[in-house]
Amino acid sequence: MISSILTMAALAVAANLDNAGVGIAYGVRNIQISSAANLLVAVISGIATILSGWVGRLMSHYIHPSVASYIGGGVMFAVGIWVLSEPLRAKRKERKKRQSGVIGRILEDPAAADFDQSQTISLTEATVLGAALAMNAFAGGFDAGVTHLNVWWTGLFVAIISYVLLGFSAFFGRRYAARALGKHATLCAGLLLLAIGVHQIW
Repeated sequence: MISSILTMAALAVAANLDNAGVGIAYGVRNIQISSAANLLVAVISGIATILSGWVGRLMSHYIHPSVASYIGGGVMFAVGIWVLSEPLRAKRKERKKRQSGVIGRILEDPAAADFDQSQTISLTEATVLGAALAMNAFAGGFDAGVTHLNVWWTGLFVAIISYVLLGFSAFFGRRYAARALGKHATLCAGLLLLAIGVHQIW
């Protein structure tokens, strides 16, 4: 029981570390995100986790439990590698920035979610931001599903951590120390996802 709770909590943190980077970026640039907009982002992440968890749970009915653990761990490991390679991909994408989609631009520059440049994230803008930030939640939910963790609780964990991290990091984003931490959010997320993947496999 305790092990499952810790795993769900770790998945939730890993799925939301990008939120810390986004919140810090908003704080540094004085872009406001209301409680309602933050809540909407959290709900989207929670729903993404639950939906992908159902897919993972469905797949687990047709494969052996040990194989399911390997698949879940492999997915988390692969996503961890993908997250860690993000800085390298960002350099190559810099030349093609104008051609990238809305989601891609937001992941590269969180301020791009403020479409009207009002220095405030509206509910409409929060919907797009939530979709961009939910990418890691999909992987976490799938892993929870194939390894038979409680999908609903995992989704709730993800939503709560999303709300807390985004709001908390935005509050402290105006401080230099918080800005420095923001630079390492991607590295921390990638390493945590790798650790979860290795734990699931072994």
